[in-house]
Amino acid sequence: MKIWQKKSTSIPEFIESFTVGRDCEFDTLLAEWDVLGSLAHTQMLESIGLLTSDEFSEIRRELISIYQDIKQGKFKIDEHSEDIHSYIEAILTERIGDSGKKIHSGRSRNDQVLVDVKLFLRNEILTVVRLVDDLFKQLQYLSEIHKNHLLPGYTHLQLAMPSSFGLWFGAYAESLVDDMELLLASFRVVNKNPLGSGAGFGSSFPLNRTLTTKLLGFAELNYNVVYAQMTRGKTEKIVAMAVSSIASTLGKISMDICLYMNQQFGFISFADELTTGSSIMPHKKNPDVFELIRGKCNRLQALPNELALLTSNLPSGYHRELQLTKEILFPMIKEIKQCLEIGTFMLQNIKVTTNILENEKYSSLFSVEAVNQETLNGLPFREAYRKIGLQIENNTFIPPTSLHHTHEGSIGNLCNDKIANMMKKLVLQFDQLEFQKVLDSLIQII
Repeated sequence: MKIWQKKSTSIPEFIESFTVGRDCEFDTLLAEWDVLGSLAHTQMLESIGLLTSDEFSEIRRELISIYQDIKQGKFKIDEHSEDIHSYIEAILTERIGDSGKKIHSGRSRNDQVLVDVKLFLRNEILTVVRLVDDLFKQLQYLSEIHKNHLLPGYTHLQLAMPSSFGLWFGAYAESLVDDMELLLASFRVVNKNPLGSGAGFGSSFPLNRTLTTKLLGFAELNYNVVYAQMTRGKTEKIVAMAVSSIASTLGKISMDICLYMNQQFGFISFADELTTGSSIMPHKKNPDVFELIRGKCNRLQALPNELALLTSNLPSGYHRELQLTKEILFPMIKEIKQCLEIGTFMLQNIKVTTNILENEKYSSLFSVEAVNQETLNGLPFREAYRKIGLQIENNTFIPPTSLHHTHEGSIGNLCNDKIANMMKKLVLQFDQLEFQKVLDSLIQII
């Protein structure tokens, strides 16, 4: 019987399969967080007299045992279970009897899944932060060691002005800083406790929601119980927006890399083992990794809209469509982590071509340098522009041999240290050690 059934009735198998969907598959990822939520909730129940000290000790001992099984890979949800919440309750009841039936007091599966997802997301965001920071540091490293290696800059995919590998790598590093701003904003939304909101209307039990907030290391409560329920779907969408921003940065640099690897550009290369070949063209070295990152990141950028379409016409309160957010959320987190990890690895193995701009075909890139020099020498800018333009048309233009870019953020003054400081300040606001310390105290065996 399901935990919501009052009498034994037969549910058609195809109805059960349709309504349960992929919950058991994804709920495995929520198992440890469901146990931690239950540990906090039952400690609170003891504090308000709904569990005796002996009952709580018994429940706590078994929950910790289940948690250890999960962490050791020994835990598997029974395929006939409706979800992780009812399965853990069933295990407890089987092991310790009636005390196990008491853990749901003052809770609904609605606020259970809310707190599970938020704990899961908080942990996963911290992992994404580390991976973004790893990629950022690699880009900054490449920017520094290649800051004097010039590179053609393009607008409209036409030759524009001189750039450098320092500027190019550094640009994507700073892009990740803004992505981290969004990730921090999403983290702050995630780091609020919905537990105790029940089915979305609170409880007549004298719950101490401030205590569970402290026990689970949340920064704040979702105070209004109706709104706490409304965060389902909204939280996922906000996180998806942050992931989408990171994906945009990854997708754009992947497109650049695919272009710059092209033999007609030849700006960068990778070892043969990091590219793929063709079944009929022996000369091919395909950038499959970056093409797949580009494709996956394009798909990730669509997910905020998918979540919006799934939830936008729903009134307040819980609705079963919200279950489908799991099918978007969990693959999204897995995919952005994979893209970040492999992207960093590939950039650790990138090879840069030097002396690119010594090729005569890039001489027009220096036209703006020549115009600016004429202007510095006293000629009005529009006159200087016309003078150099005519030289180019008449094939008499002689490009300058040196660059003098000194302002902040230019070829000669990348400001990588200032960009690194911005990222460091952001990363420090994710206090990972503090969260882990709080959660460890929940499962500490007394």
